[in-house]
Amino acid sequence: MEKTRMYADTMVVPSHAPRPAPPGGDRRRLLWHLGEMALAMIAGMLLLGPVWDTVGGVSGLAGSLGRPDVAALVMATNMTVGMTVWMRYRAHRWSAVGEMAAAMYVPFLLLLVPFWAGLLDGDALLLGGHLLMIPAMVLVAVRHRHETPAPVRWHPVVVALARRWPTGLALLMTVDMWVDPGVLSPWTMLVLAGGYLVIGVVRGTLHGPGVLATQLAGLVGWVALTLVAVAAGGRTAEWLVAFGWLAHAGWDLVHHRIGRVVPRGYAEWCGVLDAALAGIMILAILTTDA
Repeated sequence: MEKTRMYADTMVVPSHAPRPAPPGGDRRRLLWHLGEMALAMIAGMLLLGPVWDTVGGVSGLAGSLGRPDVAALVMATNMTVGMTVWMRYRAHRWSAVGEMAAAMYVPFLLLLVPFWAGLLDGDALLLGGHLLMIPAMVLVAVRHRHETPAPVRWHPVVVALARRWPTGLALLMTVDMWVDPGVLSPWTMLVLAGGYLVIGVVRGTLHGPGVLATQLAGLVGWVALTLVAVAAGGRTAEWLVAFGWLAHAGWDLVHHRIGRVVPRGYAEWCGVLDAALAGIMILAILTTDA
């Protein structure tokens, strides 16, 4: 007996033997999975939303698609498509995909009856559906938490794009504007330089020679441009707004190069967003009769 115990104590577990999961591993994997689902759903809404708008405009169904009950189901469809593509890419089983899809639709379907009965308005339908969707997603993710998804096989192009994720995010946020070009309100220019000041205060990066003075000068400049555009109105105001956003793209580029006040990722995202919106507004001005 003593020899057996000594032998057992000195046994070496083969390297190929399964090892227990590290403490908290399941929890981290669950949270990571939920995060992936949220991003996939957002991507589905951003990419497919303009498609529905275009189809509605061409087919004359824009009014029907704008109804709260229809809009809720369209939104659930957009989220489900994005989520399904990602889950299948990660080799999740179709049963798990189907349950997660149900988590998108069922909350809205449950609220359609009281909506049609006049007990809920459109805002309550959309808000309630999203709130109920969260615990539904968590329940499905917990139910399949022991499934190990396939590792992500990133293509070199995807890796290169991932390094420029602020650029990708900025372009994704302009999809709506490319589908339906227009000119933003002059008042939107107030957030341009003001954003840098707020971030600088929060991060404590406004110290140093001339840093605060430069940010305040930028704020004064864009406020003045805003007031001039509001006073001018018409086509002049539209050109001033487009110029203001384009000028801020240059402001972003300078801050990205020097790496001060705001993180470089923010400066990249803001610069691409500003340049894209300025380009869209210039296109809208040139293609619209005065």
